[in-house]
Amino acid sequence: MAKEVTRPTKLTKRSSQAGMKALEPRRRHRVTTFFRIVKYGMSSFSRNAWLSVAALAVMLITLLIIFISVVARDVMTSTVADIRDKIDMSIYIKPDTPSKDVDKIKVDIGRLSSVKSVKYVSPEEAHDEYAREHVNEDNTTEVLNKAKNNFQGTFNIKVVNIDNTSELENFIKTNETVKKALSERYKPSFSTDRKQAIDNIANTVRFAERVGLLAAVIFIVIAALMIFNTIRMSIHNRREEIHMMKLIGADKGFIRGPFVVEAVLTGVIAAVFATAIGYSLLFLAEDKLEAYGVAVHQTTSELMVFLPFIALAMILIGSTIGVVSSILATHRYLKAQN
Repeated sequence: MAKEVTRPTKLTKRSSQAGMKALEPRRRHRVTTFFRIVKYGMSSFSRNAWLSVAALAVMLITLLIIFISVVARDVMTSTVADIRDKIDMSIYIKPDTPSKDVDKIKVDIGRLSSVKSVKYVSPEEAHDEYAREHVNEDNTTEVLNKAKNNFQGTFNIKVVNIDNTSELENFIKTNETVKKALSERYKPSFSTDRKQAIDNIANTVRFAERVGLLAAVIFIVIAALMIFNTIRMSIHNRREEIHMMKLIGADKGFIRGPFVVEAVLTGVIAAVFATAIGYSLLFLAEDKLEAYGVAVHQTTSELMVFLPFIALAMILIGSTIGVVSSILATHRYLKAQN
């Protein structure tokens, strides 16, 4: 049995073409309306210059604080990680410890899973290093002669996690060779204030993060209120114009649109300037921060790589604050007029 081939009839084709033609005016109307909204919004932005500048300044400060807070968090985290990586644990042993015991201790420490590396500095090497560091001091020779037998052998140990030295501590307490060789004058470094100093730095970083976050939230609220009031004042100045628009049948979307465009413009311009200022400040301070031991180079390198994404994120944040504020302001006005 032969299959029936269904073909569109001339009537169907004509109906389809008629439908397409009917849609064209609607599309053109929507495009025209959109461009009119953008034009009115840009005109309002320039017409209310002082209000726009005030809102722009607050938005700029807000976005700059957000940028600085995020960058500062990354810099401080990198700095703490860098400090942690440079810190090593030190075990001091008596100067007269036999070389075979030294070798055995070094091998046993190196086998610990929590240890990355271990280096032994003999009393003679410590003596020579001290002499090189103080070669220009007048009484160095006298001090070295008096302290000739006071330099200890030292194991400098880098651990995987500075917050977890329990395995190393347990090794020192239980290993007989280490217990016999341990210096009576100097305790292992993880028993001193070195780890506490690192913990204090980490706590300071966490506190600074919270302060930065709080400041960002406060200024976001201030920026939103500023734009909210700017839009309300702009609505007040244009209330007769809005009334005429309502009389000729303009819908709420058309009335609200220019104010949204105005808010988006504020957010975009503020984001561009905030990003430029933030980058400039960071790169200008990079050398000085590095000189003080702040690990900022990694952050600046990442910022250069992700510049387009960061600029886009700043624009989105600024636009979102502006749009939400303008929608709330216009909604409140239009609701009051009903």
